[in-house]
Amino acid sequence: MTISEFVRQKRKEYKLTQRDLADRAGVGIRFVRELEAGKPTLRMDKVNIVLDLFGHQLGPIPGTREE
Repeated sequence: MTISEFVRQKRKEYKLTQRDLADRAGVGIRFVRELEAGKPTLRMDKVNIVLDLFGHQLGPIPGTREE
């Protein structure tokens, strides 16, 4: 699951509009729209502010590395 899918799913689970989420997190509605759309370049501090509302935060994830 991507971050954008996670945020959209949690927002709907909590019955929040994008505007509600933006207001609660203290970020702009445009940021929430871009986050849910999967924009590849977003400020991590703002993403963490949104994720914190759902009890989560960004962190390193082990991956496979092809050499």
